[in-house]
Amino acid sequence: MTRELSDQDVQIDAGLLSPVRAGTPVEAAVSDRAWLGAMLAAEAALARAQARLGVVPPSAASVITQVARHGRLNVRQLALAARETANPIVGLVREFTALVAAADPAAAEYVHRGSTSQDVFDTGAMLVAARAIDLIRADLQSVAASLARLAAAHRDTVTAGRTLALHAVPTTFGLKAAGWRELVLAADERLARVRREGLPISLGGAAGTLAGYLEFARVDNPSDPEPETYHARLAEAFADETGLACPRLPWHTLRTPMADLAAVLAFTAGALGKLAIDVQILTRTEVGEVTEPAVAGRGSSSAMPHKRNPVLATMIRSAALQVPVLSAGLTQSLLSEDERSGGGWQSEWQLLRECLRLTGGAAHTAVELAEGLEINAERMRANVDLTGGQIVSERIAAVLAPRLGKAAAKRLLSEASDAARKTDRPLGEVLLEAPELTGTFTPDELRDLCAPENYTGAAPALVDAALRDLGDA
Repeated sequence: MTRELSDQDVQIDAGLLSPVRAGTPVEAAVSDRAWLGAMLAAEAALARAQARLGVVPPSAASVITQVARHGRLNVRQLALAARETANPIVGLVREFTALVAAADPAAAEYVHRGSTSQDVFDTGAMLVAARAIDLIRADLQSVAASLARLAAAHRDTVTAGRTLALHAVPTTFGLKAAGWRELVLAADERLARVRREGLPISLGGAAGTLAGYLEFARVDNPSDPEPETYHARLAEAFADETGLACPRLPWHTLRTPMADLAAVLAFTAGALGKLAIDVQILTRTEVGEVTEPAVAGRGSSSAMPHKRNPVLATMIRSAALQVPVLSAGLTQSLLSEDERSGGGWQSEWQLLRECLRLTGGAAHTAVELAEGLEINAERMRANVDLTGGQIVSERIAAVLAPRLGKAAAKRLLSEASDAARKTDRPLGEVLLEAPELTGTFTPDELRDLCAPENYTGAAPALVDAALRDLGDA
């Protein structure tokens, strides 16, 4: 017999299917309770802004603010009530007004004064996004600091540069770490720009004309000497009260803020995903160049006791694969019809929360990964030497081209590399026996020419430049 599910069973998303964000700070910052708090904060900020302009009594704004901060609404009841209105604001306003009335009946008249559901919800959404971005940026800065230390410490540590999964030419692990850091810093810069400029208040009224706000202002403050500028002054005051940006126009169906959030969160998740997928590859048993930080019990397999799986990188990569897909749904919100979308607007909410908490979870997880990443320089060198000097064939071809001609040099190196593979001999040894090179190089000269550490190009200088330009060297 099937048990009936209770509200307790269905109302909590505990993160069981999303371990990358389970228990992280961003998870709490975008929870239903946090979202409710942000919408109440929007209501309170609106009342304070209206009070600054003489439309709402300061005492009423004070009561509304206090109740918004300390009043308790039942999230589950609001969710169920939203099935009758397609958004949670209608029920929120009703319940919130009742709480304010219990504290001060006169103040209740000024709750949601001239406003509309989308103004409150969208402003709340921007407040939630702002708090989540602050958390994400703090984690990204910690990741970048750890990667800077790795880049500096391994500026000259030779490792194999790989293209299309195969050894190409030598590089340094420092340059690889500097590259990871560059992506993280780029993500942080983009998030900072959106946080500063791209998270606006929503203030449009029923259809983007602010008519309700203006009418209440006319009724409540008929002595306003400049009624024609009231809408602009209200927007500026509301933005100041929330700490959000002030848009040029109401954006009920001009969904640039959502599209900007979609883009920057997808980029951030992808930047962290690049770090994660490289760590996964480099930690393979047959590669063994890096290892995730060891924690007792972490990474164990349910079937294979010998394994220590790269769980941090796995969780980060899982987020990086999901966020771009979800962000596409947010970008689609640009196709919003008329002056209020039926279904398009509502479709954004869960997508935005999931993008925020997955990206935030990935960033928080990356802090531990970058701080504790274990580097095996000896294994890197052993892997570089696997091809017996063939990893520098590009260099030798360049050196021989003036002597033999470009085509002849390339042909010689191709034949010598093939012979070295078949006979399992170092490339330099095979080249010493090539008739075309008789008397061209001494064994020591050829040995130096084939040394991978002598062919890392500008890698060390690039590391220095990356760190110096950002004040780390």
